[in-house]
Amino acid sequence: MRDQDWLAERFEQDRGRLRGVAFRMLGSTAEADDAVQETWLRLSRTDISEVGNLSGWLTTVVGRICLDMLRSRTTRREDTLDDAAETGLLPAAGATPDPEQEALLADSVGLALLVVLDTLAPAERLAFVLHDMFAVPFDEVAPVIGKSPDAARQLASRARRRVQGQAPDAAEADQARRRAVVDAFLTAAREGRFEDLLTVLDPDVVMRADAMAVKMGSTAEAHGSQTVAGYWSGKAAEARPALLDGIVGAVWAPGGKVRVALSFTVADGRITAIDLTADRAALAALDVELLSV
Repeated sequence: MRDQDWLAERFEQDRGRLRGVAFRMLGSTAEADDAVQETWLRLSRTDISEVGNLSGWLTTVVGRICLDMLRSRTTRREDTLDDAAETGLLPAAGATPDPEQEALLADSVGLALLVVLDTLAPAERLAFVLHDMFAVPFDEVAPVIGKSPDAARQLASRARRRVQGQAPDAAEADQARRRAVVDAFLTAAREGRFEDLLTVLDPDVVMRADAMAVKMGSTAEAHGSQTVAGYWSGKAAEARPALLDGIVGAVWAPGGKVRVALSFTVADGRITAIDLTADRAALAALDVELLSV
């Protein structure tokens, strides 16, 4: 019973993010809730003793469920703005949202983008939502959509061009929010401001490094804001912001050559995951664009 209680408590920590993934995929609060509930049922029936990253596992599961739901649809059941207000995703007209709603709205790219997403094929939509909005690596996106990582990258790239062409304001606003979080992290790390790092890191943040990054001196994996903040405090002096496959991240590029890429997963204005990539083949596959400081 204690294990089941712990599992339920742990799931609740990810519920908001999972609902965000599902809503962006399905455009319906009712269907999003159904997808999240099905994710919980699958979790409760699964032995997760060998699951290293439970948040990532849950994201993958809810993504697969949403993809199945999109492919099986016979009619469109997009919520109207009023429907979304009634279910609590958006405030009703004239109402003052509570802090939790404001946080959700601040992290959301808005209903306008859902209209654009609805023009994408299911696999394009899932690749774009998981990678561009939730920073899920393409090697994890690929098995969800039944494609290779390169094919998943191409799907996301095609979706990104359509989204940026049709909803530039929403896309730019989302990038601006991510840039602000990444800049705050890098500044706090460089200046050794431990408390500021705790502010920008989610309490359950996970940091992972690939084998090459570990050989270069990185910790293979770290959990929790205290541990991750302790690792980064006083570091990242040479890191600079960059677009990684179109998503705001950071790189260490001495002499202009990218040696390490830092990918961030951001939710509700905080960093929930940091992935360090130093493998040469993986770096070569990244589309890197350095940003001005």
